Amino acid sequence: MAYQQQPTYPTPYNSNYPPAPNPGYQTPNAPGYVQPTHGYGPPPPHGYQPPPGQYPPPGGFGGPITNQPVGPPGGPPGGWMNMPQGIPNCPPGLEYLTMIDQLLVQQKVEVLEALTGFETQNKFTVKNSLGQKVYYAAEDSDCLTRNCCGPLRPFDMKILDNYRNEVLHLHRPLACDSCCFPCCLQSMEVSAPPGTVVGTVEQEWSIFCPTFAVKNASGDTVLRIEGPLCTWSICGDVEFKIMSGDGSVQVGKISKQWSGLLREMFTDTDYFGITFPMDLDVRMKAVMLGACFLIDAMFFENTQKNNNSSVI
Repeated sequence: MAYQQQPTYPTPYNSNYPPAPNPGYQTPNAPGYVQPTHGYGPPPPHGYQPPPGQYPPPGGFGGPITNQPVGPPGGPPGGWMNMPQGIPNCPPGLEYLTMIDQLLVQQKVEVLEALTGFETQNKFTVKNSLGQKVYYAAEDSDCLTRNCCGPLRPFDMKILDNYRNEVLHLHRPLACDSCCFPCCLQSMEVSAPPGTVVGTVEQEWSIFCPTFAVKNASGDTVLRIEGPLCTWSICGDVEFKIMSGDGSVQVGKISKQWSGLLREMFTDTDYFGITFPMDLDVRMKAVMLGACFLIDAMFFENTQKNNNSSVI
């Protein structure tokens, strides 16, 4: 809030500000006073308290935090999206999804996995269309299942915000993806906050093109996902269409983006793009993010192992 300078001292202050300054405060007309620049420089560190007798800048340091900090200790560095405020009936941490209709998912390159083929826990950065970070995702699985079960392995996925709070939890149980076993197909359960299921992604039985049903917490099919006949990424994107519940209208897509010849040949680190309607329920947007991780695990996780085998 801006304040108006009066011709005589003291300067009037709004009742929301601290009491009048102690004697000795230099007025704007006093010798040696330096006019502050616009914006008063960078904001103080989180939790900063001004020394006794000094004023905070107009607007104060208090109130709710609306901007993400540069990055918490031990967390990913800055460039995070600002958190929208005042979103009613929204699970905590999903406020980011109310303002976007596109997500970019980038998998972190694991050097050990690229050189040896030893499967490590996957890590992802989730960004908006402006390149600002929205979430950080980390797989939680054990070494035995990763290297014995491969892309069919069960795992949990923790999705964190910039404050390292877990805002989404994904659970993938052990199952198969063969059309010969229609009773035990792939699925992904999405909880927000952890412990509260908001929806599921369930593979449907099909012979040629992979299909999935996207359901809400009540088990109703809200959206469908239809994959291509060929899911091999050959110098181009692989698109999975997001359809309406009855399958008549395409409302978005999940695309595995071509990331370059070397990365595609020797690693299984992938880039994905997710688009959905802006007015889609925020819980279903979270479920679509879970669908992206399920598709990655099912169709693109074993690329590096297959290429290494062909080289050998």
